[in-house]
Amino acid sequence: MLIYLCGLDVSSRSLSFLTARLREHHRRIGSRWRRLPVGRQALLVLAHLRNGTTYAQLAAGFGVGTSTVYRYICEAVDVLAALASTLDEAVQAASMKTYVLLDGTLLPIDRIATDRPFYSGKHKKHGMNVQVIADPFGRLLWASPALPGAVHDVRAAREHDIINTLDRARITCWADKGYQGAGGTVRVPFRPRCGGLSTGQQAVNRYHAKIRALVERAMATLKNWRLLRKLRCSTTRITNLVQAILALHHTNLTAG
Repeated sequence: MLIYLCGLDVSSRSLSFLTARLREHHRRIGSRWRRLPVGRQALLVLAHLRNGTTYAQLAAGFGVGTSTVYRYICEAVDVLAALASTLDEAVQAASMKTYVLLDGTLLPIDRIATDRPFYSGKHKKHGMNVQVIADPFGRLLWASPALPGAVHDVRAAREHDIINTLDRARITCWADKGYQGAGGTVRVPFRPRCGGLSTGQQAVNRYHAKIRALVERAMATLKNWRLLRKLRCSTTRITNLVQAILALHHTNLTAG
């Protein structure tokens, strides 16, 4: 296998943060000797999350076995996931905002056609449904645990208790037509009937679309971690991966 140098478009704050958290974790569990220093482990994990670099490629680049790479990544992801914001914390942070934006995204996975629970009819592919909450400027506030891709957005929002939590906090939420019937403080566009939409309803829908379009910035922030563009791991690990990335994202925001 050929080895070459590669740049990583991640802030040094992320590396420093993850290194510190791993060092604390190693001290807590009494871990002593490691094949890689804690800083190198943190770099390995960031390369996997940011670029989607495979275990085999990382093993060759860092001079360790693939099983070691797997253990290092799982350990770091679990440490980070435990630090991610909860829904209540995200809503508390959004309490001073005028409103929030809600949308769902599909994280593609490598599954075969028989895995129907993971197949999204909307996107025509297999994946995991993740709900995203953003502020009025499209900045990522929270990402939900992952559900099978066949789960509809409004059902996913209910399962995560997003609608009730926003309603209790009296925070207005703008969402697309996939959340029809959600109730609470969720605002959705008018749905066309047999007679079509009136001129006023069309104007409202255009205004609605203009507001909620900024949620795409939050989606881009999440999927800028290229591992999430095509997941090849067990579906049971995807929630922790999303939460780990959320924790790293917020670390950069608070440090900045």
